[in-house]
Amino acid sequence: MQYIIRLEWFIILVLLQVLVLNHIHFEQYATPLFYIYFLLKIDSDNSRKGLMLWAFSLGLCIDIFSNTPGLNAATAVCTALCRPWILRLFSLRDITDNFEPGMYQMGFASFFRYTIVLVLLHAFILNILDTFSLANMPTLLLKIASDTIITLIFILCVDSVRRKK
Repeated sequence: MQYIIRLEWFIILVLLQVLVLNHIHFEQYATPLFYIYFLLKIDSDNSRKGLMLWAFSLGLCIDIFSNTPGLNAATAVCTALCRPWILRLFSLRDITDNFEPGMYQMGFASFFRYTIVLVLLHAFILNILDTFSLANMPTLLLKIASDTIITLIFILCVDSVRRKK
């Protein structure tokens, strides 16, 4: 049952990203990268290989529909590679080994720090790979910051509404 729910979220987030969010650009800088929410919410006891496979599949689907060959796949895999360490860093000590990271499971402060670090890392890698140049550093930093802020707002809004039953 958990696999079917995860697959539903995967499909919904891919469709939302490629059909709606990829066409939203705030002041030509900020684009919501909401599909990362899928990687944030995978259970903590998921194997590293499984996490990498989900991340690659997610990034590849976004790449296919966005015409960005390999950009989102590489970024999602790099983000998924760092996720277990970042989750361990920000999760509370009294939480059991198997939990779905969220605002209500981790507490707002821990989830906020966990989310902001992963979203910032994701936006940094994505924009560095997309630009592939450090020539215009202020614009690059503005894109990273604006992508991070708008994605963080989307994730916190959705996670505050969605409760784990």
